[in-house]
Amino acid sequence: MPPWSCSVGARRYGFDSLRELMAKATPFRSGDALAGVAAASAEERVAAQLCLAEVPLQRFLDDPLVPYEDDDVTRLIVDTHDRAAFAPVAGLTVGAFRDWLLRYETDGAALEALAPGLTPEMAAAVSKLMGNQDLILAAQKRRVVTAFRGTLGLPGRLSVRLQPNHPTDDPQAIAASILDGLLYGCGDAVIGINPATDSVGSLDRLLRLLDEVIARYQIPTQSCVLAHVTTQMEALRLGAPLDLMFQSIAGTEAANRSFGVTLSLLAEADEAARSLRRGTVGDNVMYFETGQGSALSAGAHHGVDQQTLEVRAYAVARKFKPLLVNTVVGFIGPEYLYDGKQIIRAGLEDHFCGKLLGLPMGVDVCYTNHAEADQDDMDTLLTLLGVAGCNYIMGVPGADDIMLGYQSTSFHDSHYLRQALGLRPAPEFEAWLETMRIATVEGRHLLPVAGDHPFLLHGNA
Repeated sequence: MPPWSCSVGARRYGFDSLRELMAKATPFRSGDALAGVAAASAEERVAAQLCLAEVPLQRFLDDPLVPYEDDDVTRLIVDTHDRAAFAPVAGLTVGAFRDWLLRYETDGAALEALAPGLTPEMAAAVSKLMGNQDLILAAQKRRVVTAFRGTLGLPGRLSVRLQPNHPTDDPQAIAASILDGLLYGCGDAVIGINPATDSVGSLDRLLRLLDEVIARYQIPTQSCVLAHVTTQMEALRLGAPLDLMFQSIAGTEAANRSFGVTLSLLAEADEAARSLRRGTVGDNVMYFETGQGSALSAGAHHGVDQQTLEVRAYAVARKFKPLLVNTVVGFIGPEYLYDGKQIIRAGLEDHFCGKLLGLPMGVDVCYTNHAEADQDDMDTLLTLLGVAGCNYIMGVPGADDIMLGYQSTSFHDSHYLRQALGLRPAPEFEAWLETMRIATVEGRHLLPVAGDHPFLLHGNA
């Protein structure tokens, strides 16, 4: 007899392991079907969700989905679990935990206190029982504030990563994109470039370009060039002006190794970046990116569904107290999230689970051109994330990244969201926008650029 079973209609369904139960309770997505772990029908999915609702949260501590002895991410999760913080919900089932999250009395302070007591598997499990509106409401309660040269994540604020990528890392084209983004009030989260070439020389040139722009205009923001962590560490050693240390991460040891990283290497990188002390209002120096399907694409998923593995990556991020975490939700492709419906659901799941674990979550609202999605889908997800209290989004010229070849959100999109929901930039950046005559005091009304504008007086960026 399977350890979990449930009848739906005239049929009884059984599930042989917690791993199988979690996978089959997950709202359908193409990546789980590709991995062979998805429910065979909507009816089986409902049966799995009914069974999952009765699983005690404690079971996730007793029965790791990826074995402790085989995986350093599992060991990190188990060894850092805070039982005192877990106590308020320790006696609850997954279904009762959902009810607890949605209570009036469960506020941001309660969620902040609980975060060290939650494992990624608990967060992933409860998200599988929640509708989109549940994910939005619960995430909206939780604010996660971080700081470097600006303070990110405050209530009523929405920040933007200014992403001025170029296929050949042309400095003039990158500078033009930075100027365009700044004039739309973008860039308070980070000015971050995905380099076309992962080399120390290219990285050093781009970091110096960003450092010069930030210093010349005294912009209260931080820079990042998203090269591999080892390339960044070498550039730092040679004297490059590095603000944030970036790395893509995943939810299993094997998947992280496919990215060329280990937990010990990330700890070394974090220490190196902190040693520079370049922050002015805070010292959160790490920037991580994730995405559902990364472990499966690396053949390192252990038979676990992709959403649960995504949330396990957040345990890695949480260890290093990052300034920014970004789920690049639709970037990996339709093999993992097939269409707009799946991308929207995944974006809300990732944001909710990250916030529940205490992370400063941003979402790259995006899709690839071979996915069954369009910009209307992205507008929907963008708006839902704004309501949910997302820390930041992407700002890409024209929403079309000409280097990475995917569709994201534009500088204009962030201006729409700030106007529609009454959101403002980070406070330090907002004051700078006013000083530079780019926007009004609340950062929502853009001002025309006249001939005596400070950018023009300084000459080319």
